[in-house]
Amino acid sequence: MKSRRDRPPESEESQDSGDENVAALCLVRSEGIGPATFHHLITRYGSAIAALAALPELERRNGRSSRRVYSETRAREEIDALDALGARLLAHGDCAYPQSLATLPDAPPMVSVMGRGDLLRRPAIAIVGARNASSAGIRFARTLAGELGEAGFAVVSGLARGIDSAAHLGSLATGSIAVLAGGIDQVYPPENDSLQQSLADRGLLLAEQRVGTQPRARHFPTRNRLISGLSLGVVVVETACRSGSLITARCALDQGREVFAVPGSPLDPRCRGRNELIRDGAVLVQTIDDIISIFAPPRQAARGSSAFPQGNEISPNRSADEYDRMQHRVASALGPTPVTVDELMRQCQLTPPELLTILHEFETAGRLQRHPGNRVSYL
Repeated sequence: MKSRRDRPPESEESQDSGDENVAALCLVRSEGIGPATFHHLITRYGSAIAALAALPELERRNGRSSRRVYSETRAREEIDALDALGARLLAHGDCAYPQSLATLPDAPPMVSVMGRGDLLRRPAIAIVGARNASSAGIRFARTLAGELGEAGFAVVSGLARGIDSAAHLGSLATGSIAVLAGGIDQVYPPENDSLQQSLADRGLLLAEQRVGTQPRARHFPTRNRLISGLSLGVVVVETACRSGSLITARCALDQGREVFAVPGSPLDPRCRGRNELIRDGAVLVQTIDDIISIFAPPRQAARGSSAFPQGNEISPNRSADEYDRMQHRVASALGPTPVTVDELMRQCQLTPPELLTILHEFETAGRLQRHPGNRVSYL
């Protein structure tokens, strides 16, 4: 890997972009600046550079002592450390930043990623569950993850012991995203060292915490909101009544994502949490079709076919003008009130691949919001 000194000189435009990213990193790493405050400051001042410059005067006017601001030197050291690892920062607003996270009110201003960035553009399903999972639960999670991957979904989880690890192993060949509680260079739990490296090579690692940060208990709930935020829905395989998996499920509900749960024996404490989710309205999952049917009509093809279009899966007989008219028809039918995908399909008289392709493009562009019950609305 080339060092920063070995690279050709950057253009003035890329230098400006780099300076803005450095300022954004300084701002978000500064004392007392969380995601909500960061986004408020960017909205108010127009850029991270302007917001950072305004901080001292803002503090003075509010009668506060000056907060500790993350220095530009430390920010550039952090960027260089990520570069040395083969990782990179994605800033909120970058074209590569995941659109599913960008629409969250507490979207992380910066995330570090390592691996296949293309997985962030693929529709995703999260699989979470107990660390002390049963062998049956682990087998089910691994099988389900593999089937979801073959159906065209990326599988998201938290790289914890038990169900999370099984989900990553099952989807490693097709596309797996691990959201870390600590820095992107920190391995946790230690026994997942080789799995984490495999994910960096063949899947994607994503972290909100700065490089070098050891995972702490307070980091896991914030990590869980990213697992659900990246996903169309969250599948809970095994969980007790008080667990991080239930926090992820609650985050999913708050974010308008679907919640799925695999039923289990009422005699097993590891199943009580997921059984309660089903009682409270989560979608019961016994096979992959229980998930697929929420986001698309039942499949007619074999299990290996893609349930979500990965490209422009429009009939070759459609011209570009016809496709533009189809997009306009869908946009006109959508509004701020959520409508079911099935109703939209009937109203617009489109085939499932045509409608799902258009909806996926709208979502990638940040113009579509998904709601429970396979409903969508236009932003």
